[in-house]
Amino acid sequence: MNRMIAVAAAAAATLALVPATGFAQTTRGYYSATPVTAPAKTSVVTRSTVWHCGEGTCTASKSTSRDAIMCELVVREVGTLQSFSANGTAFDADALAKCNARAR
Repeated sequence: MNRMIAVAAAAAATLALVPATGFAQTTRGYYSATPVTAPAKTSVVTRSTVWHCGEGTCTASKSTSRDAIMCELVVREVGTLQSFSANGTAFDADALAKCNARAR
C-alpha cells in the first residue's frame, strides 16, 4: 500500500512540474500550416514527417529540418498557405511569400 502511495505521489509531482504548453504542443504539433484550399487528404508525408490535416489546418511534430525547409516541403504537398508557424511563432509576410513560391 505504501508503495502505491509513493508511486502516485511521484507521478503527481512529475505532472505538476510539466508545463501545460508541453501538452498543447504535443496535441497540436510543432508545425502548423493553413492552406488556402483544404487538402483532399487527411495526412501527408514530407520526407519522414507525417502531417495530419483537418479543419483547414495541417500539423506535424518537430523535425530535424529547419523551419523554412519544413514550410517549403508542406507547401509542395498542400499548395499555397495562408499561414505557417513553428513552435507557436508565425512566419512573417516575407518568409511566407518565400515559402509559397515553392508551391506546385
